[in-house]
Amino acid sequence: MSTTTIRMDDDLKARMAEAAQRAGKTAHGFILDAIAQTVGQSEQDQALQALADARWGALLATQQTVGWDETKVYLRQRATAGAAPRPQAGTFDPTTDKK
Repeated sequence: MSTTTIRMDDDLKARMAEAAQRAGKTAHGFILDAIAQTVGQSEQDQALQALADARWGALLATQQTVGWDETKVYLRQRATAGAAPRPQAGTFDPTTDKK
């Protein structure tokens, strides 16, 4: 395990100490949790961006997609009736971003 020194202004340090106390943690534990949460969020953001890029690439390659209006109808039917026919994919027009 390594040691890292951080510098923070006095106001932030006091706020962090109060927040740590409210959470029932030491300042050290609170800081570690905050860093772990931020790193985890950054990793999730990166994974989501990679998935979005891959799906966008697939859409451009196949030109097949389901429009948002059809998707909303499908999701509403699934939410209320529990079953619904899946919407059919159509050709995507990248100049208008519409199916």
